[in-house]
Amino acid sequence: MRKILLSMACLFWLHTSYAQYKSDKFEQLGTELPTPNVYRTADGSPGHKYWQQKADYVIKVALNDENQSIKASETITYYNYSPNTLSYLWLQLDQNRFKKESDTYSTQAFDFDGKPNFSYFSWQAGVNSKGGYTISNVKDGKGKSLNYTINKTMMRIELPEPLKANGGSFTFSLDWAFNINDANKMGARGGYEYFPKDDNYLYEMAQWFPRMCSYNDVYGWQNKQFLGRGEFALTFGDYEVAITAPADHVVASTGVLQNRKEVLSATEMDRWEKAQNATTPQLIVTQEEAVAKEQAKTKPKKTKTWIYKAENVRDFAWASSRKFIWDAMPVEVGGKKVWAMSYYPKEGNPLWGAKSTNVVAHTLDVYSKYTFDYPYPVAISVHGPVFGMEYPMICFNGGRPEADGTVPDRTKYAMISVIIHEVGHNYFPMIVNSDERQWTWMDEGLNSFLQYRTEVELAGKSWTSDVANPYPSRRGPAKNIVRYMQSDPETMVPIMTNSEQVLQFGNNAYGKPATALSILRETVMGNELFDYAFKSYAQKWKFKHPEPADFFRTMEDASSVDLDWFWRGWFYTTEACDIALKEVKAYRSTEASGDKAVFATTSLDTDGFKKFFDLVKERAGIALSEEEEKIMLGSEGSYFYSLKFENKGGLVMPVILEMNFADGTKRVDRIPAELWRKSPKEVNKLFVTDKEVVSFVIDPNEETADIDTSNNALPREAANTEFDKK
Repeated sequence: MRKILLSMACLFWLHTSYAQYKSDKFEQLGTELPTPNVYRTADGSPGHKYWQQKADYVIKVALNDENQSIKASETITYYNYSPNTLSYLWLQLDQNRFKKESDTYSTQAFDFDGKPNFSYFSWQAGVNSKGGYTISNVKDGKGKSLNYTINKTMMRIELPEPLKANGGSFTFSLDWAFNINDANKMGARGGYEYFPKDDNYLYEMAQWFPRMCSYNDVYGWQNKQFLGRGEFALTFGDYEVAITAPADHVVASTGVLQNRKEVLSATEMDRWEKAQNATTPQLIVTQEEAVAKEQAKTKPKKTKTWIYKAENVRDFAWASSRKFIWDAMPVEVGGKKVWAMSYYPKEGNPLWGAKSTNVVAHTLDVYSKYTFDYPYPVAISVHGPVFGMEYPMICFNGGRPEADGTVPDRTKYAMISVIIHEVGHNYFPMIVNSDERQWTWMDEGLNSFLQYRTEVELAGKSWTSDVANPYPSRRGPAKNIVRYMQSDPETMVPIMTNSEQVLQFGNNAYGKPATALSILRETVMGNELFDYAFKSYAQKWKFKHPEPADFFRTMEDASSVDLDWFWRGWFYTTEACDIALKEVKAYRSTEASGDKAVFATTSLDTDGFKKFFDLVKERAGIALSEEEEKIMLGSEGSYFYSLKFENKGGLVMPVILEMNFADGTKRVDRIPAELWRKSPKEVNKLFVTDKEVVSFVIDPNEETADIDTSNNALPREAANTEFDKK
């Protein structure tokens, strides 16, 4: 039989031109990806000479609650493990984005029609800002002044002598200060919120200290100016940070508190000890205690210093307020206990006390299952003015009940989702440390995908009785990206676009890659192959600096699935999926009964088939048995359906075809995307059934983000036109 099929294929080839086969949609990505080398290999792994830098920090910072400012000093020890000698170092000065002369504001473009809008007010706040660093006392480890140059959001330290390759180190220090932004006015990733009813402040401190830029084998120094959107490329290191705040403040932070007995009351210490064996969130600071502090007639002049240490982190953030309620519980991850904690003002209750720490714990459980066991000792969710932002071990989240304490569903789901998302960022990019300044999708897209998986698995928890099942996920399901994929191509860019140039940022950097990965898992690869490959990527690159090629190559190498067509279509183009069922031709292997059939049915040309078989037998030099002829012609009464599929959207995708039979049963065939490899615009495919088909429907369960379902079925009335009615 194999010889027969080969002979038939050869005959078909003689009547088909090569031009019909040619398609760059299935060409390998070789020219688009960097050449593998000793640092990054062809299978997506770190190479045998892979290296990365390290930066350790010792910081002392004082919070001034009277004028909302901070003063600090820091000492940085930078380790050069690269094969290159360095003559200068680059630091990020993120707070300089808020200088009124910043490129963020000088390049801000928006249409103004004389009416108030957010763009106008954010621009006005910027050009009148009093933000930005004041930097002084830049010295080496021996106390000698160093030459330095500040270029907007970047600072170059000129080394007194070259820093040796392969392990050289250099220690330097500097002092700095800045005015803290009103986060609600500046739209910042950190800042303060003022509560006029009780005359108190809540501080969320992020991008608050001069930080080392990333230096790697791909870009050298990643010192692209910070304009506000492209986030951060950072270096792992160890931190010791002493935070001095008013004595009645509670300070939450990256790292582990070193002087708990000195800053906590005896009651708080007792609660902390009891919480270590709890299975539900336990209050360390109660709402009544927080309210008493915020309503005190006088604020203390004394201060406390909270000392935190963190190892192998790429950043450091903290929060401080006398308004904080604090709860915590241990969670078992990979055989060890991790603290899940939340800090929030009374304005967050009753929602935050009921949900936040439980969401943190659930997120650690699900993300660890799909990637690696959470390696840090704590994961914290803080409620304040920043609706969603992530840092190692700590994140800032929104979702505030109404003033009367009622919690609309939209608030509840926004709060649960943002906590999952921001806690999830511990994995991407805090541990799998991609370059956010260059590729937003590598952290936001991958994280949004796992956020969706975590939302799917919320059902059945004791604290989710008021949560809908299925959860109303915003990003992840294929059908949720359709509206974006239907939009004007002029308003879209490929996923593989630098962070600062991305249009429709939420859809393109979060939603589309999350959807692409969901489709890749559930429709293209299958859950088992995808999960193994995705976990392989996460484990290869945890505590390292991956690039897009490392992800693409690992997903293919660990699964044995050629995905270049998928990366090309979903990540390098703005094409959409619109597969139309253009035509159905029906045949019977016996006398046709076209009057009764849904599709006009004609008789199969059995005489022609037999003559063709004779030709095959003659050329192949073999005999065709009666049984083999029956297989080729179909069983008695078989239906032959020739379907013509048209790729109207340009994006090649698998074809999922549902056949609904006259007897009320159905069958679903799943045809890989390689169906289009020789003819990407239009293709014919034959289906043989032993029952009459009354309708064919493409993508019946909305798996492929098809932008026009009205052309997905024949007869047309069987199509799912849900999207067109929205």
